[in-house]
Amino acid sequence: MATDRDIARQHANWLSLVEASGPFLSMPVLLETFPQGLDQKENESEVRHRLRLAYEEWADNQAGIRPDPAIHTQWLRFILDEVLELRPDTILVGQQIPTDLRYNAREYGETIRPDLLIRSPFEPQPRLLIQQYPYGQKLEKTISNQFWKASPATRMMELMRASNVRLGLITNGEHWMLIDAPPDETTGYYSWYATLWLEEPLTLRAFRSLLGMERFFNVPTDQTLEALLTKSALRQQEVTTQLGDQVRRAVETLVRMLDRLDKDSQGTLLHSITEKDLYEAALTVMMRLVFLLSAEEREMLLLGDALYDQNYAVSTMHKQLREQADQQGEEVLGLRYDAWSRLLAVFRLVYGGVEYHDLHMPAYGGHLFDPDRFPFLEGRKIATSWLDIPAEPLSIDNRTVLHLLNALQYLQVKLPGGGVEPRRLSFRGLDIEQIGHVYEGLLDHTARRASTTILTLSGTGDSEPEATLDELEKQASKGHEEFLTFLHDTTGRSTPSLQKLLGSHLDKPDERSRLMAACANRQDIFDRLQPFAGLLRKDTFGNFLLVTPGSVYVTHGEDRRSTGTHYTPRSLTEPIVQHTLDPLVYIGPAEGLPEHEWKLRTPAEILDLKVCDMAMGSGAFLVQTCRYLSEKLVLAWENAEGTGLSIAPLP
Repeated sequence: MATDRDIARQHANWLSLVEASGPFLSMPVLLETFPQGLDQKENESEVRHRLRLAYEEWADNQAGIRPDPAIHTQWLRFILDEVLELRPDTILVGQQIPTDLRYNAREYGETIRPDLLIRSPFEPQPRLLIQQYPYGQKLEKTISNQFWKASPATRMMELMRASNVRLGLITNGEHWMLIDAPPDETTGYYSWYATLWLEEPLTLRAFRSLLGMERFFNVPTDQTLEALLTKSALRQQEVTTQLGDQVRRAVETLVRMLDRLDKDSQGTLLHSITEKDLYEAALTVMMRLVFLLSAEEREMLLLGDALYDQNYAVSTMHKQLREQADQQGEEVLGLRYDAWSRLLAVFRLVYGGVEYHDLHMPAYGGHLFDPDRFPFLEGRKIATSWLDIPAEPLSIDNRTVLHLLNALQYLQVKLPGGGVEPRRLSFRGLDIEQIGHVYEGLLDHTARRASTTILTLSGTGDSEPEATLDELEKQASKGHEEFLTFLHDTTGRSTPSLQKLLGSHLDKPDERSRLMAACANRQDIFDRLQPFAGLLRKDTFGNFLLVTPGSVYVTHGEDRRSTGTHYTPRSLTEPIVQHTLDPLVYIGPAEGLPEHEWKLRTPAEILDLKVCDMAMGSGAFLVQTCRYLSEKLVLAWENAEGTGLSIAPLP
């Protein structure tokens, strides 16, 4: 019989094979809904066999010289009828579709309608809108022969919002994208691929379990796909919080590494570098990685180019390092240093651009990637220029880089009964506002130089309580019972658990060696720590977490309080920004004209607008402002081109 952990691993496997942009189904919701695993029907092997035959016939025809639209439509109906087992009376086509299910893109002169829809014969409200596109049309790329250049995904999203239908499905036959557009919430996009259905049957089972006849019409209301997505969206904040915690720990790891390298250099590396600047430098490195992962997964950089993937891309680096670690052991990565140099190279690439015959990227510039902002990260002195002085990259080993990337790309999902399962995080699925919230949380911390020995104790869950060695010795001198009470209040652990930790001894030479290294090879600190060694927490390398006098460590800052504030959702920023800027971008709202009489202002007038958010926080309202104004500016340019007017250049 499969255990809870086995079921969780099954869900983690198929989730990793589905491309998700937006808050998809969370692990707790899946375990609650499918406690025995995904729905497995008796005819599964037969359906897979028929699917393979139908797919091969369709693919051969569509890839040929004269693709037949009828075969393309038959392939769609095969999926609906035989794979999802939707009854004919639940599928409406052509004239059966109500005429009010449409989206009028009035500024572009287009009307968008669904090709099919799914609804109960006994309920008027549609459950799923469906649109089919030609085999060669990418679902996230613009439609070139239309005045409105929006992608099929965007078109469906607008149609769904106008029709008040939450779920939509678009396909080109190979790519099947489910779109979830809850009112006033972030839209989610989730993709399956027909080829992968044949190679990874678990993805087909997931597709059938979520979009099949049973899930739409034969389960309680709180078990429908819409309900599962709603429950999961409520847990999305947990993902943001966990990512923030992992990024903070990665910053701590990098700060400890830089502090160690400074000691190895007899203090010359960080000479004249303040603790605040050191923390900001480590934070900047992590936010650069977040930016690159987001940009690469959104196809805004060169991911997919063989040269870039092999030698520069951050998205591929983790896999390359992980393969080396699996083949040769992580300890070997601790003796190699090329990964850090590769990171510095891609940072420079983004900032300064490159023009070679086989690699082209514009110079994006910007404060975040400026190599001269923290030149010591490249082994250069302050006030030197990256254009004049060669870099001498720091000896940050590949194992450290692997752990930095692991903290960003894999969430440690808790499993029933204890333990965790790494789950790859899609940066396409993170809103910019969520990334801003992670950054905002990191600003609550800073770096300081320790004046005494500080220990990180093993707390409950993910808590990381701290205490000085002096304080532990003082409390221990008061007697065993009082010491246990102090430890319980500090760590949250139970008395039996604390007694067990206090009774543990470092008998293995490797453990004693690790503790001595953590004590900076100071015998006096090592001896004092012996009674408390079992209480110490370890990092992802298995090293004891403690700070010796004179070392730099990360802690809460005093200039900001950790408020636990949630990131501002788009459901709040979108309507506020729209209603605020509509009167500035259009002629008509301020004059009280009906919407169909509004006239978009010229590109020059839109570019002349200045927007200030004096209580910026994570920048959620300004991000939404950029979204809104960029869309209107593109439309204004298209209007100007259509009328032959000159187009205002970007400032």
